[in-house]
Amino acid sequence: MRVALVGKGGSGKSVITGTLARVLARNGHRVLALDSDMQPGLALSLGAEVPAEPPLLAAAEQGENGRWRLKRGIGPARAVQRYATPAPDGVRLLQAGKATPEGLGPVLPAINAFYGVIHRLDRPVTLRSWAILGDLSAGPRQMAFDWAPYAELLVVVAEPTSQGLVTARRIVRIAKSRDREVALVVNKCAAPDDPERVEAYVGLPVLGAIPLDEAVRTAERHGVAVLDAAPRAPAVRAIERLAERLGASSLGRVRER
Repeated sequence: MRVALVGKGGSGKSVITGTLARVLARNGHRVLALDSDMQPGLALSLGAEVPAEPPLLAAAEQGENGRWRLKRGIGPARAVQRYATPAPDGVRLLQAGKATPEGLGPVLPAINAFYGVIHRLDRPVTLRSWAILGDLSAGPRQMAFDWAPYAELLVVVAEPTSQGLVTARRIVRIAKSRDREVALVVNKCAAPDDPERVEAYVGLPVLGAIPLDEAVRTAERHGVAVLDAAPRAPAVRAIERLAERLGASSLGRVRER
C-alpha cells in the first residue's frame, strides 16, 4: 500500500494519515510515514516525539553546483534506517522539515534530501513490502510538483464545506490530468447526507466518510494522538474501516498487474 493524502489546510489529513499508519502497523504491516507538510501535524497525530530539527539535515551535502542533495553513500533504505523517527506501534516517520521563524532557509538541506529519498523509494528491495503513507502540504501544489512519486493512490481529504468542496474538486481535476489514481474521503461529516453531497460536487465516489468527532478536537488541543486519547472514538472506528478499504483497493491493483 503506497498512498499520499492531500487536502486543504485544516481538512484533517494529518490526523487521518497518522491514525491510518498506526492501524496498519497494528495489523502487521511495516509502515513508513512521510511528512512533507511544512506545518506541524503528523508527528503529533502519530503520537511521536517532535524532533528539535529535521534529522535529514545530517544526511544533506552541497554538490558542485551548490545545490543540496543526499550525501554520497546514503540511499533511501539507509536514510529511513538512520534518520526516520520512531513512532508508536513500530511506525517510522521521515520528515522533510518544518517552517521556522526565519522561513524555510534553515531546513532547505533536509527538504532537498527528503525529495531525493522519496524519488528513489522504489529501488530498495528491503522497502518494497512496506506500507508507505504520505502527508502532503495543504492544497495541490506539492502534488502538482511531484512530491508523491511513490504513491499508487492519491487520497483527497475533503471537508463538507463550500471551501472544502471547491478545493477538493480542484485537486481531483489536477490529479486526473496527470493520470493519477484518486480516491475521495470526506472528513468531519456532521449531516447524514454530507458524503453524498461531496461525492456529487467533486464527481468521485467516496471511499470513506469520517464523522465530526469532539474526541479528535480534544486530542489535538492536548497535543496527543486521538488513537491514544480515545481509541474507540467514532472517528477512529471510521479510519479503521478506511484502512480495510484501502487494503482491498491495493490488493485489487496488485491483481490487475
